[in-house]
Amino acid sequence: MSPERVRELHEAVLDLLREGGYQSLTMEAVAARTRCSKSTLYRQWKGKPGLVAAALRTCRHRPLGDIDTGSLAEDLRAAARAIGDRAVRETNLIHAIAHAAMNDKRLRQALVEALIEPDAAALEAMVRRGVERGEVAADNPAARYIAALLFGALRTAPLVEGCYADADYLVGCVDAVALPALGLGEPVRAAGRSAA
Repeated sequence: MSPERVRELHEAVLDLLREGGYQSLTMEAVAARTRCSKSTLYRQWKGKPGLVAAALRTCRHRPLGDIDTGSLAEDLRAAARAIGDRAVRETNLIHAIAHAAMNDKRLRQALVEALIEPDAAALEAMVRRGVERGEVAADNPAARYIAALLFGALRTAPLVEGCYADADYLVGCVDAVALPALGLGEPVRAAGRSAA
């Protein structure tokens, strides 16, 4: 299979996941959507978990590691905007496979590698630079929770507030919660929200 064909198959899998969730995804549906035989899909990926894991690994977005403004507060705001700009697409995908990923190590690892680890590592690096510049105390207990705060808001906002955690929402979360917890300012009123 050509790399272009594999990318097409992976995109179809991700679209089907967003549309109906992991439980509803079938090899038959992938075969029909991509005009590929089921036997080819099974031969290449051994089954649904392998195909979904491979598709997840193709998820690419602008890495947060490119963000370095020289200020932890501005780095976190820029990261929140970047994460929020892709919130609808990624939140739906994470919700679609989260339950299955908790019960399948291969799926969980693929999800973490594709959508969580790169951003978490970049956020940790931002905080580390802030500590090195003297903006944040090295023993500040909030420092270890920044990634969890943003990812938690991303995942729960549609359920708790009925909106996606878009760029404005996440910047508001940074300003109202993360920065004060890091000792970088007073809590401020959260920004507006968009409907889910």
